[in-house]
Amino acid sequence: MFGNSAQNNQGVATALRETTEPEPSYGKGQGTESGQRPVRQTSLLKKMQNFRVEGGPSRKDILSFTNQLAVMIRAGISLQDSLESIAEQNDNTKFRAIIFDLKQQIEEGKSFSQALAVHDDVFSNLYINMVAAAEISGSLSGMLQKLAEYLDQEADTRSQVKGAMVYPIIIAVMAVAVTIFLLSFVLPRFTAIFEGKEHLLPRPTKLLIASSTFFRSFWFIILPTIGTAIAGFLYFIRTPVGRLWWHKTKLVLPLLRTLCRSLYITRSLHTMGVLTSAGVPILDTISITAQISGNVLYKDMWLRVQEQVRQGKKIATSLAGFTLMPPNVVQMIRSGEDSGTLSDVLRDVSDYYGRELKSVIKTVTSMIEPIMIVLMGFLVGFIAMSIILPIFKMSSAVTGK
Repeated sequence: MFGNSAQNNQGVATALRETTEPEPSYGKGQGTESGQRPVRQTSLLKKMQNFRVEGGPSRKDILSFTNQLAVMIRAGISLQDSLESIAEQNDNTKFRAIIFDLKQQIEEGKSFSQALAVHDDVFSNLYINMVAAAEISGSLSGMLQKLAEYLDQEADTRSQVKGAMVYPIIIAVMAVAVTIFLLSFVLPRFTAIFEGKEHLLPRPTKLLIASSTFFRSFWFIILPTIGTAIAGFLYFIRTPVGRLWWHKTKLVLPLLRTLCRSLYITRSLHTMGVLTSAGVPILDTISITAQISGNVLYKDMWLRVQEQVRQGKKIATSLAGFTLMPPNVVQMIRSGEDSGTLSDVLRDVSDYYGRELKSVIKTVTSMIEPIMIVLMGFLVGFIAMSIILPIFKMSSAVTGK
């Protein structure tokens, strides 16, 4: 009896073991595939989540880096430790590698400005020269704060100019899209109604029907041609001749002229003010100002001014021979040179033109909005009237009969 009981207990234990313990799969059968599939799916999902395309550091990344570095150095943290901490927290892989390289070069004995100069495709000449001047004066944290304020103001100005251009572009795209939709889908439905009655159609309707027929028949030629023309224009304005023509045009067009002049003057004087207050040599200051002016004509003007200053002339005297700089600005720069307060004068003038730039942007935007709305309304109204007028004309002819 006890033997049977022991056998029964052993069988129960075996059954419990089979129920609670998972059976391992050793073969190449279906069990192995079903066991590995969730792991593969999870791995693929992680790869898709972690996948991203990264470019180099943006202006926003440089601004954030400068702010963090200024705060850490002001708090008494060493430059190497600050760079290491910022690099570890940075999400951009390429920028993280650049920051680690800066730290390594400093540990090898180079100065911070020399390390920055190795990556001159990331850090501008203005950035490098201001850091070099700060190293000489021993005020790196304060200079980095000035750099951060400068970069922040430049980003704000750039976003204001881009914002002024967004609304007209949206309206223009909508106008083109509505026109293509009406010519491709709406107008062909009325073409069948007008068949056999072409002599009753007004000239605008005939022109519209011909345009619709041409577009629907040759859209595969028209669209690539338009795309090629846009690409060709963009390529042309990047060539030396095209860039010179485009920069001259921006200073002549009615709406863009005031906006662009205010932008170039603000950017140039603001840069000069920051560099002169930082103690950067005046020839280097003018050279950097020429590089960041944003216009070929202004760049050429500043390079000529640099050459005349090298020969012993004053900045105001050199600027007086150019029409790109307003006479009142030249007079204020002359006063600053005579009184020895050039950096303060440049800062005040750049602040004034910065406020004027904001006012010009608001004015240009307020002028462009109604113009674009009127043009879009005229276009859509012309198409609508070209469709409706022949219907009324034919109904009048039928009623008259």
